[in-house]
Amino acid sequence: MEYVRVCDAFGTGYFYIPGTETCLKIGGYVRTQIEYNKNYTRAGADWDPLTRGYLTFEAKSDTEFGALTGFINLETNDDGRTHLDGAWINIAGFDVGYLYNWWDDGLSGETDSIGSDTTLANEARYTYDAGSFRVGAAVTELNSTDDGYQLVDVGTNDDVGVSGLVGFTLGGVTGQFIGSYDADAEEGAVRAILTADVGPGTLGFAAVYSTDPNYFYDNAEWAVAAEYKIQATEKFFITPAAQFYGDYNFESGRNDWKVGVTAGYQITEGLRTVATVNYRDRDVRNADDVWTGFLRLQRDF
Repeated sequence: MEYVRVCDAFGTGYFYIPGTETCLKIGGYVRTQIEYNKNYTRAGADWDPLTRGYLTFEAKSDTEFGALTGFINLETNDDGRTHLDGAWINIAGFDVGYLYNWWDDGLSGETDSIGSDTTLANEARYTYDAGSFRVGAAVTELNSTDDGYQLVDVGTNDDVGVSGLVGFTLGGVTGQFIGSYDADAEEGAVRAILTADVGPGTLGFAAVYSTDPNYFYDNAEWAVAAEYKIQATEKFFITPAAQFYGDYNFESGRNDWKVGVTAGYQITEGLRTVATVNYRDRDVRNADDVWTGFLRLQRDF
């Protein structure tokens, strides 16, 4: 019998696949939460429970080009459906496969909306990371169509998007700048995110501009968001945040805004809870303002 051996070449949590020099790490989480939205239409209810299981597989081995890594992410929800939430290869700064693009990044809270709703796609990208400075370029298969303002992944074309990224870390300040062009819509979007350690927490700011609805950003012509994550204790944080949308849905003169607060508590190792409450003022005649939020319990492993 060949016993599983611990692999410490790539950090904690890895073990050798028996009979190989490949190291494998398995992780994930179990999440259960209750979401609130007064505009839910499910049988007239304004709340909805959700349970999810998530598994991540990460395989690493040393090569003459550096570490060769393969990732597989699987997500299963309480509706019984399981889907692939990412599968890609990483080597020498290249990521190739089905993965989330840079527009999936955001601020740490649950209030901001400064990215796309369709950030998971086939993509090839290269990132040069020098530690305090990084730069990257990406080509994304869009396979999307514009049904007005919300882009829907229907696989009806082979158009692509191109993106560039510049990022830095200087002391307690971190910045990320992205520019992307959607060849299908022939429109583009740019975004900047800055965070800085200030006092007992981290101050975050983001701004985004889109020339017109496109794959990368289609919520508004421009938007700004800010938050302050306060690490009140070792286990407890609270994050007030706000966002302003200029020309929301690209309707000239419509300016929506949103405020909210997110709080989290690390109950014990591997078990945490997160809650958020958000209020959005909708600048539309006869449209109600919106309250949303959730209470989450999550076991990470």
